[in-house]
Order: sequence, then structure tokens, then C-alpha cells
Amino acid sequence: MRKLFVVVASLLSLAILTAAYFWLPALALFLVAGPVIGLGIADMRQTRKTIRRNFPVLGHFRYLLELVRPEIQQYFIETETNGRPFSREQRSVVYQRAKKQTDTQAFGTQSNVYEIGYEWVNHSLAPKHVDLAAMRVTVGGPQCKKPYSASIFNISAMSYGSLSKSAILALNGGAKLGGFYHDTGEGGVSPYHEGPGGDLVWEIGTGYFGCRDKDGNFDPTMFKARAASPQIKMLEIKLSQGAKPAHGGILPAAKLTLEIAKIRGVPMGKDVLSPPSHSAFSTPVELLEFVAKLRELGEGKPVGFKLCVGKRREFLAICKAMLETGIMPDFIAVDGGEGGTGAAPLEFANAVGCPMREGLIFVHNALVGFGVRQHIKIIVSSKVITGFDIVNRLALGADICNSARGMMMALGCIQALRCNTNHCPTGVATQNPDLVIGLDVTDKRLRVRNYHHETLRSAAEILGAMGLSGPSELRPWHIMKRTALVETKHFGELYEYIKENSLIGSDVPASFARALASATPHTFEHVEITRRVAA
Repeated sequence: MRKLFVVVASLLSLAILTAAYFWLPALALFLVAGPVIGLGIADMRQTRKTIRRNFPVLGHFRYLLELVRPEIQQYFIETETNGRPFSREQRSVVYQRAKKQTDTQAFGTQSNVYEIGYEWVNHSLAPKHVDLAAMRVTVGGPQCKKPYSASIFNISAMSYGSLSKSAILALNGGAKLGGFYHDTGEGGVSPYHEGPGGDLVWEIGTGYFGCRDKDGNFDPTMFKARAASPQIKMLEIKLSQGAKPAHGGILPAAKLTLEIAKIRGVPMGKDVLSPPSHSAFSTPVELLEFVAKLRELGEGKPVGFKLCVGKRREFLAICKAMLETGIMPDFIAVDGGEGGTGAAPLEFANAVGCPMREGLIFVHNALVGFGVRQHIKIIVSSKVITGFDIVNRLALGADICNSARGMMMALGCIQALRCNTNHCPTGVATQNPDLVIGLDVTDKRLRVRNYHHETLRSAAEILGAMGLSGPSELRPWHIMKRTALVETKHFGELYEYIKENSLIGSDVPASFARALASATPHTFEHVEITRRVAA
């Protein structure tokens, strides 16, 4: 649209000059075309609104429609996606905080407090001040030589390729300014991750992008050289993700450029499809040995893995392998089945993978039951956008929260739902240079920093209002939920939380007994199937 506007404006200017030369009514033509051309030039020169920058003049109609009837855009979004994106109120919170605008509201709560499912925290008559310095967690167990002090709110995994170079630059620039980390996604570490200097978590997926040999297998030499970067603070093995668990990453061919192909080590001209599983390991014990190998190659940096919880016995098998080998990850990232920002098959996005809440509680319980929870931090990612969302997830059992959609909206994402088509109008999720140019890195990195700071401040204020000194004091009973018109319960009553070491003794909770009995550290297969094959 920028190029089209330049062409049309040039033609109109030529027409005005021609009319003036022949003494035709050039004044009338100028009075009509002049303001339009001037508005378009102003749109392209400003940096705060990407839609206007990418779509001169025409972009104003989007803001006009939203001003007159803001429900229109939300109606189409929720109709097309069955209500999965954030609501207009949630998006407003992100935009207001990113722009440092007032995020207070009039006329009380916008929620129906008597609606089943409404959640809240009870305040204290002895509130406290919680300093933002308390909103950090140290990641690194007994086997880690270089522990990392992480913010409890960070940028979730989104690859260069899925996002544009300008989006990556702005995200990492915001992380640098705000003192939080930026997960690279499985696409590897690009120059746009490294340029601003923000802390990185390098995600290693099944495609081993950035550390793969010519056959697509893990290359330890390449990995060691890259992991030595002081900017890379933690190393994350991606087992699966919420959007498409057990499927593998998808980068459509339309978004694959020569630069991205070189970074990933893949050929041009076709979709980049990561394998559904790793080739470097195939059993729980081998997974933990791979964790130990990466920790050694990474010179003692924290190493963990990310997954969307699937079969319970498989995760319990990993826990058994921890006891057998003595090897523990420094962190486990739990991705909810309802999460995801990029390309995913519809059925996988809607019907495969454990939702965040059940997955998070299960992982927390399993680590507690095997007596290793104190050594392993849990990171959760799934539609985290507000300070209350952070408090909610930490009370369920998490230590750290990651956000993808919230950070994208801080960049200016309008949920156009074109992430997988290369036609993102805001330049966030596209490789089209005509659209990428509209995203101003200098402006948007400040918005990312602002959004992080204001949301973290909100979480700290909620904790203080609850009478708590910091996030480590949160427990399941702090979150209340309306379960019926005249009934409320806290999370400790709604969800099962088991006792420490209860999965390694004789008194195993009934809810874990069947899955625990079929879990073995030497295979992800069901133990009974393995026995039949052996027989």
C-alpha cells in the first residue's frame, strides 16, 4: 500500500502540474488531492501507528470504525476463532500500558462477579509494599554452575521467521531495557536477537536450527560455539508446544527468506517442517543425559525442557529417570494446549494437548511427589497478559510466566489472524518488506519495556494488597473461584495437591497410581506394551 500510495500521489502531483501548465482549473484539483497527499505523507513519516504507516490514508478507516463501534472488530475476531483471542478489554490493557496511558477505569468491575467461573483474590487489612526487585527468581539447581536471576515475567518463544526482523529487534530491545529475558523460539539465534543485547533463552527444537549438521541431526560443536555467547543465559529443549504438541514446528514457505534459510540451514522453496520428535534421544533417561550434555557444552548454564503435557505416565517416567540418573533439569516450561501464536493445524490447536491449568498442576505435583521440586523451577506460558494472570499462575504452582500474545500486542498486533499467511498488516508476523518497514523498532521496543514494567508493577500491587511480601508466598488457597451461584472455593479445594515424596513411597495417591505403575525411565512406551514385545 505504501508503494501504491507513492504511485498514486505522484500521478496526482503530475496531473496538478500539467493542469497548471495549461491554465486549467488546477486549483480545484489541488484542493482535493493536496490534503490527501499531505495526509498520506504524514502517515508514512510517523512511527507510532503501524497501520497508518503501512496503509497511508486508508489506515484511518480502521481507527474510525473502532472509534465509532469498537465491538465490530471484536465480533469478527471472536466469530472467526470461536472466542479464543483476548477480549477488547484485555487488549486495551496491553495497549494502554505499552503506551504509558492511564489504565484505570470507571464504574467498578466490568465482570459479573456472580457468574460461575469468576476468580478473584481476597485483600488484607494489613497490606504491604512489594518492591519490583522482589519479582525475580533464581534459576539453577545443584548441577548448575551459572545460575540466572530471571524476571517472573518474560517474552515467550517466538522464532525469527514466524516474526519479522523488526519485531525480533523490538522485543529483544525491550528485554534489554527492562531487564527480562527473550525466548528465541525453535528457529535459532538470529542477528536480530543478538543486536540489541537483551538476555536470551535459546530454544533447541527437533530441527536443531543453529546447531544441526547437513543431515539435520544435533551438532555438538556448533552448539557449544553458539551457547558460549554471554547473551544466552539459559538453554531450553523443546519437546512439544501448546499450539501443536507432537507435531513439530511449521514455517510456511511464503515466509522463508534466504536469510532465514541460511540461519536455519534449510533449503528454499518449501515449508520448513520440524520433525515431531528428537533424534538426539528417545527415552526418558536419554533425555536427561542430553540435558547433562547441553549443560556441559554450555559451560554450566541452566538447562531445561519445554512441553505441553500429554500422557501422564510419560512425564512420570522422566521423573523416575531423574531419581535413577541423578540428573535434573534446572527448569521445566509448561505450555498450555490453548496457547500458541503461529501456524498450527486447526484440530491440533483446538483439541490436542493438556490445558495450561491441569498441566501446570500435574507437573508441580509430580516434582513434589518425587521430592525434587525445590531444585527445579517451573515456567508457564499460556495467555498471560495481566498482573492478575501472573498471580493466578504462580498460585497454581509456577515460578515464572512467559507471554507471547501480550508481547505481540505491545508491538502493535491487532489480532488480524494472518500470522501464517505472510500478510500481517502490522509488520509483526510477516517477512514482506513492504509491511515490515511499518514497524518502528525504536518506538516499539519502548512499548515492550513499558508493558512489562506496568504489568509487573500491577502484579506487585496485587501481592501487596493480599498482605504478601513477594510471589514466593503465593499458595493455591489465595485464589478464589465461584463454582455456583451460592458457592465459592479456593484453588486448594478445587485441585489436588499431593504431599512431598508421596510418589516414591508405598502410600501413592490414588489419582497417580495407575500412571505411575506404567511409567518406566527406559522408555516412553507403555510398560505393558513393552513386555508383550519382549515376550
